[in-house]
Formats: sequence, structure tokens, C-alpha cells
Amino acid sequence: MGTHMEEEKNREAAPALISVHPSQNSVAVSIGSDLRVFDLHGDCVVNLVDDSGGPSHKDCIRAIRYGANGSLFVSAGDDKLVKIWSTHYWHCITTVCSEKRVSAVAISNDSLYVCFADKFGVVWVVDLHGLDGSQPLINRKAAPLLAHYCSIITSLEFSPDGRVIVSADRDFKIRVTVFPKNPLDGAHEIQSFCLAHTEFVSCLAFLCSLDHPQGFLVSGSGDSTVRLWEISAGSLLDTCDVGTKAGLLQSDGSEEVVSTVTALCTIADTTLVAVAIQSLRGIMLLSCDLSAQTLSIAKVVSNMGESFIPTSLGSSSAGLLWMVTGASNLHGFDNASLSRVKVISGLKTINLVSVVNDTTVLDDNKIPGGVKLLEKLQGHVCVEEKVFLLAAEAVKTAMSNLLIKKQYSSEKREFRKRTRNDRKIKVSISAAAKNRCPNNF
Repeated sequence: MGTHMEEEKNREAAPALISVHPSQNSVAVSIGSDLRVFDLHGDCVVNLVDDSGGPSHKDCIRAIRYGANGSLFVSAGDDKLVKIWSTHYWHCITTVCSEKRVSAVAISNDSLYVCFADKFGVVWVVDLHGLDGSQPLINRKAAPLLAHYCSIITSLEFSPDGRVIVSADRDFKIRVTVFPKNPLDGAHEIQSFCLAHTEFVSCLAFLCSLDHPQGFLVSGSGDSTVRLWEISAGSLLDTCDVGTKAGLLQSDGSEEVVSTVTALCTIADTTLVAVAIQSLRGIMLLSCDLSAQTLSIAKVVSNMGESFIPTSLGSSSAGLLWMVTGASNLHGFDNASLSRVKVISGLKTINLVSVVNDTTVLDDNKIPGGVKLLEKLQGHVCVEEKVFLLAAEAVKTAMSNLLIKKQYSSEKREFRKRTRNDRKIKVSISAAAKNRCPNNF
């Protein structure tokens, strides 16, 4: 009993996540193992129905997202389950079991394939051919697509044209891989590597326009930068040091606050990128000049309350930016209460001056879906401000433990090598074999 309680206490906090339907028909929030969806088109709470025959999520959900056309939704996480939902009926059409915990998901632009990454650096693909949305897909299994050699994959994105899949990892790498015609046979052609970050890459997003339909890649990192890339050659176009430019310093100026970029979100039909930073109480808006291939800060939106440090961002064609803050597995508090949703309007405008002047944090009663939506996505319980600050600190610690590689002295490294479990097993097997076959010489 004591061991179980200690395990519960030491479980890592998981950030609240948000995802928005491309046409803003619905909004989904996950916190811990709880998946909450609100139907904006019908102005009602969605009741999820699992027809896949698999279990519901039993552990923290680490990735949620809608497909490009909004017909599919995927949730996955620490319980090693990948659940694929039809958004027309909100039925789970299949549950795929992963060998390891899942860290990222992506849906191909044609909605025929779902890809997911695990903690061992392998990206898997699930074939959805034959899906009609009304019947479950039985016994769908994942096939290995590509791998990052035992490095945790943090983000997956398909390019706007669907030609490549981009994967980022803990070891500072961004890999651009040609998505094959037969992905179940594996992806063997690497287009490029995007190499410049000096800490783990935490998030990816694509920016595109009528003049640049192939899109440019934007990446965020633990090195406090957002970088702009041309992916065909892996060329770095520009770097925006958001940590420094946001003035994230301690009150006495003695040391820098942790300023990891935790989430990126591009706003449809604009060249704006919304950025969530681990110590910023609000969000930063970057403007990208696609012709000049540069990034610059347009505005910092910080009038959201002292405790609102976003953990996830989402947007739709409606031009609204949806944000959530919160965490699960926070020792001593109820998971269901630790999420809060806010929305920013005024982003889908014709010029940068309008963005700076017209950006507004909506009051709760002006958010699409209003109080009914907030009651579903946040929960009913009012929470003190300090609890959300505590949640932000817990998420910061969890991300650090997960993504920042531990450094060991040479002596400790040798000790760890000698005491590895696989080496112990190998030694035991060798000893047993020697006993069975004694040396007669």
C-alpha cells in the first residue's frame, strides 16, 4: 500500500491539451486520462462512444489532434493506446495498441493514415483504407514507418502538400522524410535534416500561403528560440530568440527564467504564429514575412490573469486562438478541476497593425459555446489562482525530467554501464552456459 501511494505521488504531471476542429465545429480538451469534447455546431456536450472493443484511456493522454478535413480525431498517451475517432458520430472506430508509451500523433492530409511516435523514437503508421466512419475497424495494427534511434520524438507534422512527414526529437534534430506511396513498407527516403537547435525540439507547425503552397516549417525548442526553415534542403532561414525578447528575467535580473517554447500554433489564412513559453503568463504572436523569410515579434498578449500560463494552443479557420492551462497528477488536488480555457480574437486581419490593435482576450460569456462549453472543458469547480501556478511548475519539472538529457561523469557513466539490466542478464546467461559446458583444457 505504501509503495502504491509513493508511486502515485511521484507520477509526472501531464499538461492539459487542446485541439480545435479545422472548421471550428467542435473543441476537445484532454487532462490526465479524461477526454472532453464540446460540439460548437450543435451547442452541446459530446458523449463519446467507444465501439472499438478496446479499453478507454486509463492513463495520461499525451497527444490529441483533428485531421486536416476534420473527419478524424486521434487521442493517445501513457496507456499505450491510440484511439481513432470519427467526428461525424464521435464513435471510436479503432483502438491500436502501441508497444511503448505514445508521445506524438499525426493524421495524413487524405485521412487514410494515422501516424504515432513512441518514447523509443519509433514512428508507426496505421492504414485506414476501408473506413466509412459508421463501422469500427477491427484488428488494425500499426507498422513501423521510421525511427530516430532511441530518442524521444516530441512532435509529428505532415507538410501542407502531404508529401513529407516531419519528426522532431529530444536530441535537437528535425527529420524531414518523404511519405511513401506504400507506408506500411516503411519510409526509407530522407529529404533533409533541419539542424540548428541547441536543446530539445518541443513543437512544430507549418506556415503557407497562395504564393508558398509548399509551406515553411516553424519549430520551437528548449533553447528559447523559434526557428523558420525551408525543408527541401533543411535550410535555416531565420531565428527568433523569444526568451530574450520577451524579457523573461527574474525580478532582480540575476538569472534567466526557464523559457522553453512549449507550443506553437499557426493561424489559418495569416502569417501569424502563436507561441506558448513556459514562464510567460500569456502568449507571444510572431509575424512571418514569407517573401523575406523572416520572423519578428508582433505582440505579447499577457492580460489573461496572473496564473494563466498556456500548456497547449489550437486554432481553426475562424481565426480564433484557443488556449488551455492545467495539469493532471498534481499531488493533493483533484485532476478534474485543473484546467482553464481562454480564447483570443482579432487575429484574422488584413495587416499587422490591425493584429496589434484588435487582438482581444474574450470574456467567458463571449467565447463560442459560452459557459456551457467552459463547464464541460474546464469542469465546474472554481480553483484558486495559486493552484494553476503550482500546475505550471509541475509541468515544467515534468518536461525537464523527460526531455533534458542527464549528464553523467565518466565514472558514473562506467558504473551505469556495468549495472545495466541487459548486461546483468548477459552475464547470467554466460555463467549458466559455462557451468553447463566446463572448460576441459
